[in-house]
Amino acid sequence: MTTSTSIGTPSHPQSGTADALGRYRRSARWKPLEYLFWCLPILAYFAFPGNYLLLSQIAITSLFALSLDLIFGYAGVISLGHAAFFGVGAYTVGLLGSNGFGDPLLGLVLAAAIAALLGFLSSFLLLRGSDLSRLMVTLGVALMLYELANKFTSITGGVDGMPGVEVGPILGMFDFDMFGRVGYVYSVVVLFVLFWFARRLVYSPFGQSLRGIRMNTLRMPALGVPVNRRLITVYTIGAGYAGVAGALLAQTNSFVSLDVLSFQRSADLLLILILGGAGHLYGGLLGAIVFVIANYLLSDMNPQYWQFWLGLILVLVVLFARGGILGTARQWIESSRQRAQSRARTESPS
Repeated sequence: MTTSTSIGTPSHPQSGTADALGRYRRSARWKPLEYLFWCLPILAYFAFPGNYLLLSQIAITSLFALSLDLIFGYAGVISLGHAAFFGVGAYTVGLLGSNGFGDPLLGLVLAAAIAALLGFLSSFLLLRGSDLSRLMVTLGVALMLYELANKFTSITGGVDGMPGVEVGPILGMFDFDMFGRVGYVYSVVVLFVLFWFARRLVYSPFGQSLRGIRMNTLRMPALGVPVNRRLITVYTIGAGYAGVAGALLAQTNSFVSLDVLSFQRSADLLLILILGGAGHLYGGLLGAIVFVIANYLLSDMNPQYWQFWLGLILVLVVLFARGGILGTARQWIESSRQRAQSRARTESPS
């Protein structure tokens, strides 16, 4: 006597698991569009030889946005004080350069370590409340650091900043030039290396658990996921990334000011991530490109009221592209694919 299985139910559970694992591995592979995207910095190097400083700013802002995307886009931890880690990284390089330690790679490592340590210590406060309390905690940490930097003027320079930060040649061979050529290549290389690591991270089981925490925090402990440990880890990594971005800004500009710790920088970062699309990795990068270029063009066209037009663009994005540039594009592609499949099923003979 044979038993029948219900329609649509696999006879072997292992086959369903294998199919899901196969789909997951395919999604983790690099896509052709990704290779094309990373050709753009190379193209920009030759196409815009007089704008290396602007291109460096785009690369640094992209890394800064990537750091928040790991925290907000994947773990769902919103922050209004992410500039605290950015500023710590910048001041770390500034203090090193002022004391004769101008090696760029040493500055990046120490900036990442100190910012990550601050993120680790402050992450325990984030676990004690809801999204609103987390906003207040992150904002409070950034404001305290801002006032500390403003108070100890003998160390940080206060409102006058720290000019003339000495930065040595990269690997002892490549000096930073006044046109920003070396600084741009340096920033793009650091961005790519850290992006590659972040991509490996989000496509790992750790990254998938972060997605689960963002979608349903209460259910994940029942699946054996240590939620608090995951949040502490990703917050620490995101803080380290932000510290590296701040260090790059200080090294390429040879200057550090209180602006690196300002609330405006944190707010702009959140807008960049919303503009590009949170939770996609490339969303923060696209948002940084659009935001920095729009900022540059609008301020040049209308120096007095350029923020009005930038605000209008952001309002339109929220109204008509709530998933950001990348999220909306993916939704459009998916809906087009579904319509094509539905049309093919309708036209196919029964």
